[in-house]
Amino acid sequence: MIAAETLVDIRDAVRSGTRSAVEVCRTALDRIAAVNPSLNAFNTVTPERALERAAAIDARRDDLRDRPLLGVPVALKDNLCTKGVRTTASSRVLDQFIPPYDATVVRRLEDAGAVIVAKTNCDEFAMGSSNENSAYGPALNPWATDRTPGGSSGGSAAAVAAAAVPLALGSDTGGSIRQPAAMCGIVGLKPTYGRVSRYGLIAFASSLDQIGPLTRTARDAAIALGAIGGADPADATSASEPIADFGAALTGDIRGVRIGMSEQLLDGVDAAVAAAFHAALDVLKGRGAVVVNVELPHAKYAIPVYYLVATAEASSNLARYDGVRYGVRPAGIADLRSLYSATREAGFGAEVKRRIMLGTYVLSAGYYDAYYLKAQQVRTLILRDYQQAFEHVDAVAMPTSPTPPFKIGERVSDPLQMYLTDVFTVSANLAGLPALSLPCGFTADQLPLGFQLTARRFDEAMLLRIGDAYERDTTWWTRLPPIASR
Repeated sequence: MIAAETLVDIRDAVRSGTRSAVEVCRTALDRIAAVNPSLNAFNTVTPERALERAAAIDARRDDLRDRPLLGVPVALKDNLCTKGVRTTASSRVLDQFIPPYDATVVRRLEDAGAVIVAKTNCDEFAMGSSNENSAYGPALNPWATDRTPGGSSGGSAAAVAAAAVPLALGSDTGGSIRQPAAMCGIVGLKPTYGRVSRYGLIAFASSLDQIGPLTRTARDAAIALGAIGGADPADATSASEPIADFGAALTGDIRGVRIGMSEQLLDGVDAAVAAAFHAALDVLKGRGAVVVNVELPHAKYAIPVYYLVATAEASSNLARYDGVRYGVRPAGIADLRSLYSATREAGFGAEVKRRIMLGTYVLSAGYYDAYYLKAQQVRTLILRDYQQAFEHVDAVAMPTSPTPPFKIGERVSDPLQMYLTDVFTVSANLAGLPALSLPCGFTADQLPLGFQLTARRFDEAMLLRIGDAYERDTTWWTRLPPIASR
């Protein structure tokens, strides 16, 4: 039963013949049917496609035995193009869009033996921190359905937390893998910018977006990253850095590993979050890691810098949705300008419109130098802070979110308060660094908490090594919400 299994458990069962890929696929589809009415985590489920794929795997199991994701059911955030499968980015403007091609990560997942079973709910065009901006309603947190699962990959995180699938892919522009991972009590990995091809990812902010896995364990994340990472000629920003054997780094030995943290960054953090964060550091110290203080003097500017850069790039990227090539086309429009206006009015939600307007403003003549250019300059300073820190430490630790999961509707009317949810996550995107969120405890009312590790470029192995060592001395990752027993 998937509710008690990791990606590794399922793969090894299919490899050994203990279970068939079709049996595993049917179990995942049944789990999705059981939990989705309560969670709204899935936009599209593809049972016929998935079962056909699983049957093909069973027919060739001996030939495919060495595939790292053999028979593993996977869900995809609904901004990843999947050939022949409706892909909406949770926006009305793409409500009936069916891509004619697969994203590179989709092709690589299937090459690795995975079975794609569904597309998950997300904030519209991945713009949000709570999954409340979806055109199809918010995804809900499996631990408390009156709470947000985090965003924008909230549906993917909820799917893994509720044991519907052992692996889901999300995209992370400012924390959108790590935030929902923390708020749903699972593992979320944002790889180094360029580690994973963005070809086929519906763009939000092209210099920040990165695709990554949400899983139950660091080992599962290591296997998934190994399957989807690597250079791609279809993406000019993908890196030529070779893919390592990330699993080989998971030795449990972190003696002498130096972890940096900054007490100043914890000012104003929820007390339960701070307590769980310090307890996590104590676990790592107990395994031989050394925790030292580091200075990140420009971290306080990360939120304004991020929301200037991200909205500027969003404004540019979303200009393509004009009712001509993409998007809804309202009837009875007399001229091209009116078509553009009517398409965007009908197709875009309030948060997307807000970010387009902000981005257009900061790119406009007279404001470009004062806002966008200045933000890019401070972005460089944020990167330099990390580079200087990594001269002395192997990873930097901080909470993933400053608060536990908050209630649905609690911050919708206050966009600034919502944006501050990303205070600990946006710096990794601005600097292009890899970052990992791990479950590290629960509040008194059983809401999950997470902490985050950031490492040097292309040193995901260090993050996963530390994460795996932490999991060996804790049991947070084994806990499942009550909905998982349905």
